[in-house]
Amino acid sequence: MAALEAAANRRELSVLTERLNMAKPVSVLRLPKGPDPNSRGFDPRSPRFVALCRTSISSSAASEADPEQLQREQQARSVLRENFLRCLVSMTNKKVQFHMHEKVKVEATFGASDIDVLNFQVSDLQTPIGVQKEALIRCQDVISVTFDV
Repeated sequence: MAALEAAANRRELSVLTERLNMAKPVSVLRLPKGPDPNSRGFDPRSPRFVALCRTSISSSAASEADPEQLQREQQARSVLRENFLRCLVSMTNKKVQFHMHEKVKVEATFGASDIDVLNFQVSDLQTPIGVQKEALIRCQDVISVTFDV
């Protein structure tokens, strides 16, 4: 009888050890791949790309445009892009509040942005329905972003 109890205790101990050593499951977010082989984005002629990356001077009309106007616009874009990138760098590892469509406000620790600024990577995302440890936020869902300097 004692031998049976000892064997049962050993089995319980091994089951508990297995449970403790088991890797915790991690949720994985899979993004759709782009049409090109390197998955670097979408076709620049596609309606989606045109809608997201609209320019005031189209690439076909750039050769016909006034060179001074083109230079001024490129300079303005350069300044705005640099300021935006500096803002992204200053947001890194800070608590950021995202104001989204449908009057949804979420808060998270800002991590990074992808190269096309289509997604933000955040940590500890606090949403109305709970907290997500790691997440990607689509930029087109964001109306504004606020953070303390």
